[in-house]
Amino acid sequence: MIARHVSRALPEIDAPVLELLRLGTYQIHYMDSVPAYAGVSTTVDQVHATVGRRPTGFVNAVLRKVAAEAPTPPDVMDSAEALAGWGSHPEWLVRRWLARYSPEDVRRLVEHDNRRPATCILPLGMDAEEACGVLAERGLEASPAASWSPCLRLGRDVSVAEALAAIPASIVQDPASNLVARYADVSSGTIVADLCAAPGGKSLALSDRAARTIAADRSESRIRMVKDNAHRTGRRLDLVVADAVRPSLSPVDVVLLDAPCSGTGTLARHPDARWRLTSEGIDDMAALQTRMLDAAAELVRLDGLLVYSTCTLEPEENEDRVSDFLARHGGFSIEPTDAVDRTNRHEGFVDSEGYLRVEPWRSGYDGSFAARLRRVA
Repeated sequence: MIARHVSRALPEIDAPVLELLRLGTYQIHYMDSVPAYAGVSTTVDQVHATVGRRPTGFVNAVLRKVAAEAPTPPDVMDSAEALAGWGSHPEWLVRRWLARYSPEDVRRLVEHDNRRPATCILPLGMDAEEACGVLAERGLEASPAASWSPCLRLGRDVSVAEALAAIPASIVQDPASNLVARYADVSSGTIVADLCAAPGGKSLALSDRAARTIAADRSESRIRMVKDNAHRTGRRLDLVVADAVRPSLSPVDVVLLDAPCSGTGTLARHPDARWRLTSEGIDDMAALQTRMLDAAAELVRLDGLLVYSTCTLEPEENEDRVSDFLARHGGFSIEPTDAVDRTNRHEGFVDSEGYLRVEPWRSGYDGSFAARLRRVA
């Protein structure tokens, strides 16, 4: 918005002046409690006080023009430059998304990333309605996160500490993350190994049906987080410090590899992460995921299940990794499940290939991907 009303490139404006122009523009268009004229005048006063008198006329003229135009973007933006600028996302990342999604979907994704995400908890051994009642008795506001999820969405004024104190047998978990555990569709009485377990949410969600759940992670400090959550919820987990690239475990019925990833499905929760991401970093993650998948395959018993999941939207880390894995491991095949749609009364999360795909702009929550791989030989 500022660039449209100056005759030079933004980097040519003195940095302190540009920062104050941005603050003034934000006040004018995004702070309902500040009238436009006040946003202009207070910013001009601040420029005078911190920079000097000389740029005040320039700042006053630019902000008056900014105040005269509407901040609402067009219904559809088909330009990566426009979407990246309006939505404060790296242009290279927006271009990647435009190659796969429609401009309208990318705009909705960018909007999602710039909204404050909901805080959700999953009550263990208690349905959502009962859990809402328990919280209400403590004066804590909560509601079902979605018709398809057992998670609860906490009210804005409810802290995580208050909610967990009211329902100790609960964990912080986004509905998209919980869908991975439900998609795994673990049979009762099985032995499960979660190779990247910290902070333990998926391990604890799977422990409801598993006879034994082994939670592994690469460092003692990360396993300590899992231990604390297991202790608070009263659930039994077998804790192991192990690197998922070289896990020292015996074969089990189900292996969950919730792999490290670029996290492009969780940028609303980690807003600074978008500026640390690089396309080379995505390639590096894909290489690490390949090594982890190869190691995980060795831990799956015959007729056992390998569940691979991420919280990224990037195909190099999702379906490409699965395709590459299947090409190198002929003893595995994709095994679709209707567990998600059956238990959540909602269609659309599992695609025609049998993959779980949760898209933030459709679900309203984080993004996630998962594949169930059965060892058949």
